[in-house]
Amino acid sequence: MGSTVNELRYVDIGINLGDPVFRGKYHGTQRHEDDFNDVLQRALDVGCKKFMITGSDLEESKHAIEIAEANPGKCFATVGVHPCAAKHFETHPGGPSALLTAIGELAKSAKESGVAVAFGEIGLDYDRLFLTPKEQQLKYFEAQLELAVEVQLPLFLHSRACSEDFERLLTPKLPQLPKGGLVHSFTGTVEEMQRLVQLGLDIGVNGCSMKTEENIAVVKQIPLGHLQIETDGPWCEMRPSHASAKYLKDAPPLPKAVKKERFVKGSMVKGRNEPATIPHVAYAIAKIKEITVEEVCEA
Repeated sequence: MGSTVNELRYVDIGINLGDPVFRGKYHGTQRHEDDFNDVLQRALDVGCKKFMITGSDLEESKHAIEIAEANPGKCFATVGVHPCAAKHFETHPGGPSALLTAIGELAKSAKESGVAVAFGEIGLDYDRLFLTPKEQQLKYFEAQLELAVEVQLPLFLHSRACSEDFERLLTPKLPQLPKGGLVHSFTGTVEEMQRLVQLGLDIGVNGCSMKTEENIAVVKQIPLGHLQIETDGPWCEMRPSHASAKYLKDAPPLPKAVKKERFVKGSMVKGRNEPATIPHVAYAIAKIKEITVEEVCEA
């Protein structure tokens, strides 16, 4: 390959840096010291230059903006309410319209300051209806799409087992959203991917997008011009049991990982995916597509 690893530049377009595990807190208990800055530094060391921090509800969107403001030029935020959190609209003290207004105002002000770069994470998730029922998901996906037209940021979208409804609500709004958007953490079929690409959307790929042979076949066909890479940390780590593992033979080794009970400063924590693993996502995609990792990063 000739070039050194350091020349490769990555952008992690989906990373949940607001998650308490990046502060050493698991299920409400402090298990080890806050190593947030180490997590960021490890990612910068492997060439990950920019991070898009996912906002999943009003509080997390504010949190993502705070992190972005504290790390200017490196971290950016998305603002929106995730489908699994859509029930917040019904429980919000001022009712649904008050929450919509708050999300809209937050997105607009953070867009003006250059901190928010996408509107989301919005969409539908029919795999997890126990978190928010279908009717509420549909209602508030539609309401947030209308808000997105006002805000005019690219969309950061979530679609799980719901392609028909997802496309039905999204398609008529896209002409009013010239900045388009991306469907993150994609695990759908080739046909779904092709329809989304035809709508002008990008597809976000992470460890969860390459678990099975079916997933690999989809990744192989995503047009490079519509491909974005992400880790979705602390989730979606790439595991030896995944179909992607065989594509990592030439990938650079990751930093050492230890169990959280044995935390050592400077090590990754087992089971906590972090943005420093992004080279593995890029290397696997390159091998699957039979192109160089440079081409993946370039795209």
